[in-house]
Amino acid sequence: MTTAVDFALPTALSAHEPPEARGLGRDGVRLLVGDRTTGVVSHHWFPELPSLLRAGDLLVVNTSATVPAAIDTTDGSGLVVHVSTGLPGDRWVVELRGPAEGGSTRPFRDGAAGRIYPLRGGATVRLVEPYSDGRLWLAIVGTPRSAPLVEHLMRYGRPIRYEYVTRDWPLTAYQTVFATEPGSAEMPSAGRPFTAALVTQLVSRGVTMAPLTLHTGVASAEAHERPYPERFTVPVTTARLVNAARAGGSRIIAVGTTVVRALESAASGDGRVAAAAGWTDLVVTPERGVSVVDGLLTGLHEPRASHLAMLEAIAGPDLLARCYREAIDRRYLWHEFGDLNLLL
Repeated sequence: MTTAVDFALPTALSAHEPPEARGLGRDGVRLLVGDRTTGVVSHHWFPELPSLLRAGDLLVVNTSATVPAAIDTTDGSGLVVHVSTGLPGDRWVVELRGPAEGGSTRPFRDGAAGRIYPLRGGATVRLVEPYSDGRLWLAIVGTPRSAPLVEHLMRYGRPIRYEYVTRDWPLTAYQTVFATEPGSAEMPSAGRPFTAALVTQLVSRGVTMAPLTLHTGVASAEAHERPYPERFTVPVTTARLVNAARAGGSRIIAVGTTVVRALESAASGDGRVAAAAGWTDLVVTPERGVSVVDGLLTGLHEPRASHLAMLEAIAGPDLLARCYREAIDRRYLWHEFGDLNLLL
């Protein structure tokens, strides 16, 4: 999957820690705004968001909560299993990771079908068949007394961490203020800078908020693959709010690429959204376009990341390229603890 936007990301622009570790609040990140209508790119701090939106705008947020989805093997191999996505039939998509410098991990590509690995807490994972080219596997995960896997991970797992984050952080660092339903292997990070006070300020200025849920799988910083199926729910009330906003000429702004994927999966060809639940394998590209959202609040994505195709569908290639050039020039920070980009 390719886009017209390509760039080199300096390693110095990776956010190594949450802003709270630098003495800031959760909302102490920068916000780059690109407006396709005016062509203007502007620079702000995230607490300015209420002043950048209009009364009547509808923000749609993801209520999925992050699970501590990394769990150690106990056979002395040093391998870590990243538990990604639950599938029908008690199967899971998992990724095997080997040890790397600084206590992080890297992809382990020597798995074999039928191999069983013991996990912390007495669980096991049995590899069934490859799900992608050497990285992801379909697997059966067994837990003591058949306890729900999410419960087992909450006790024995830890949050997924890639090499650019230099130490482990508690699960609370990977939750958003909107999180209610555990299920995401990695944090829906566009919602991270929101605070209760900022949400109150948005609502007081006439911005409406609506929830949906999409449980994210593992992204892996080393591979930019086509997005695979994820589980989502768009409630009846959210569908009604979206349709009412469209009918009234208000803007619908997705907080995160996960929200775009869920909304567009629940939409008909004319952009009308219906309540929906299940699995989506939708991939939003410039060729497909979007029929529901008028804007996207998202993090900054890596070069050649599959999500860039979605961003290009919303912002167009020229504006998106300008945003990323300016983000690099002005030393914005990337990844889940980094800065944000609002595309309108």
